[in-house]
Amino acid sequence: MHKLVNYLLRYGLAVVFGNVFLEQIGAPIPALPTLIVAGALAQQGTLDLRPVLGVALLAALLADTIWFLIGRWQGHKVLRTVCRLSLSPDSCVRGTEDLFERAGMPSLLYAKFVPGYNTIAPPLAGAMNKRVVSFLFWDALGSLLWLGSGLALGYVFHHAVNQVLHHLENLGFWAGVILAAGLALVILVKWWQRRRVLKVLRLARISAAELKRLMDSGNAPTIVDVRNRTSHLHDPRRIPGAMKMTIDEIDTRLGDLPRDREIILYCT
Repeated sequence: MHKLVNYLLRYGLAVVFGNVFLEQIGAPIPALPTLIVAGALAQQGTLDLRPVLGVALLAALLADTIWFLIGRWQGHKVLRTVCRLSLSPDSCVRGTEDLFERAGMPSLLYAKFVPGYNTIAPPLAGAMNKRVVSFLFWDALGSLLWLGSGLALGYVFHHAVNQVLHHLENLGFWAGVILAAGLALVILVKWWQRRRVLKVLRLARISAAELKRLMDSGNAPTIVDVRNRTSHLHDPRRIPGAMKMTIDEIDTRLGDLPRDREIILYCT
C-alpha cells in the first residue's frame, strides 16, 4: 500500500473536509484530485464512500453558506473582494451577475463546474437577498453533483489512479516538489492573467474626477450606463445624462451613439 494512500486512509475524512472547504472558501487548492483518489479507494473497498461524500458535502455547504451570509451582509461590494481572492479578472463580476440574472438559483446546479462562477455564486445569491432555504437546496444539489462526479471518476478509473499514485510514490520527495510546482504555476498564470487585464483597463480608463472636468468644460462626452438590470435594482444611482443600455444592446444601438464625441461606458 502506497504511503500516500495510507495517509489518506488514516486522515481521510479530515483531508477531504479541509481540501473541499479551502477550495470553496476561495483558496487555489483544487479538491478534485483528492475526490478522485477517494473514489478509487472506495472501489477497492478500503474507504467507505458514504461518510466521505457526507463530509465533503458538509464542507462545501459550510463554505458556501459563509459566503452567502457575507454577501447578504455586504451586498454587491463583496463581489470585488471575491474576484481579488480568486485571482480572476475584474470582468468576472459582470459575467457572473449576467449569468445569475438569466438562470437564477438553478444555476447553482452547475456553478461548481464553471471557473470563476464557483466562488462568486454564493455571495451573489446573498447580495440579491435570495432565501436561505432556496440557496441551501440548490447549493446542496449542485455540490452533490460536483462531489459525486469527482468520486465517480476515481471509482471508474481506479486502475489509472493507482498507476499515478505508484509513480508519485516512486518519486518520493520529488513528488511533493512536482505537486507544489504545479500549484504555484496555476497561481502564477492566474496572477499574470489578472495583471494583463488590469493593464489594459488602466489604458482605457478615466477617473471620476477627469470625467467631471470634461462635463464642466462644456465639451461633455456621451456617457453610457451599461450596468445590467440587477445592478440597477441594488444601486439606482446614475451619472446625470447617461444613456442606459446593456453591453449586449450596444451593437444593435450604434446608431444612437454620436460619432463626433468621446464615448464613455461605465458599469458596476
